Amino acid sequence: MINKKKIAFCGSDEIALPMVEFIQSSIQEAEIISVLTQPDRRSGRGRNLKQNEIKAWATKNHLEIKSPVKPGIDEIYRFQELGIDLVLVMAYGHLLSNQFLNLAPSGCYNLHASLLPAYRGASPIETAIASGDQETGVSLMRMVKRMDAGPVIDQENVSIHKQDTGSLLREKLSKACIPLIKRNISKLLLGNVEETEQDESKVSYCRKLQKEDAFLDFALPANLLVSRIRAFKHWPGSIFFHDEVPLRIGKCEALAHQDLAPGAIEVLDNGYLRIGTGKGILNLLEVQKPGGRMLPVADFLRGYSIQNGSLLAYTSNSPLVFKNFA
Repeated sequence: MINKKKIAFCGSDEIALPMVEFIQSSIQEAEIISVLTQPDRRSGRGRNLKQNEIKAWATKNHLEIKSPVKPGIDEIYRFQELGIDLVLVMAYGHLLSNQFLNLAPSGCYNLHASLLPAYRGASPIETAIASGDQETGVSLMRMVKRMDAGPVIDQENVSIHKQDTGSLLREKLSKACIPLIKRNISKLLLGNVEETEQDESKVSYCRKLQKEDAFLDFALPANLLVSRIRAFKHWPGSIFFHDEVPLRIGKCEALAHQDLAPGAIEVLDNGYLRIGTGKGILNLLEVQKPGGRMLPVADFLRGYSIQNGSLLAYTSNSPLVFKNFA
């Protein structure tokens, strides 16, 4: 009988599910025996407590689960009692202490959904799409007590296609964790990995998304607005205000010709709705009014009146990417 190495996993987001399921089903020399995750949160109309997908998976697999508000000495002592050999982390949401990072003989490693050193921080998936990138990936790194700053072990590249939304790209990145961990797990368990320090001159940070990121800034180029709308489709959405009514955009496309001022509306007889931007035109294909369904523009305009030539008010968006993170 194989004496399996013991892994503790720290995470709270379903992006890690394919990886942890792969470890449990396909890795012969190790198994996850304990999970550290975020406490249950209230959600939905009833504001009922709901466990996250990682906790639900751990419960189904009869694993030990800890859900502290903030991980501390109790969790460190427990992992030491269990004889944890390796700690893996993905989308947990906490900075871990040096004592925690050093508790396992084989180390503590994180999977981050970007090609580090780009997009350290809270929203790398959406930020990559919103920035118009054509490629992203997952980075495996040794954890240090700085956000996503540890040396990189390996990366798995993922292409960003024009139809990718934030949720679609998240699914692709979750699957990309499997080959990444497959070719590195044995070396991680043995503590026999090669590390490459991140180039600090190329570091960028992305912040946590906010509700206000839904508001469209028509001074931006049309192609960048299309990217933001795809990135934020699941949350927070993409909204413009017409006569103080928030209208949500579903699908859209960028047109290269420039004959409308930023925020200027053009309503065509054949059911087209276009908005001028800083460069090019945003051609809306689907729009939703409050309390209504997302509709093709021609159907939407039959039940909602927008005057041709009107001008939309808009404000500048807060930057998504920073070179320095306070």
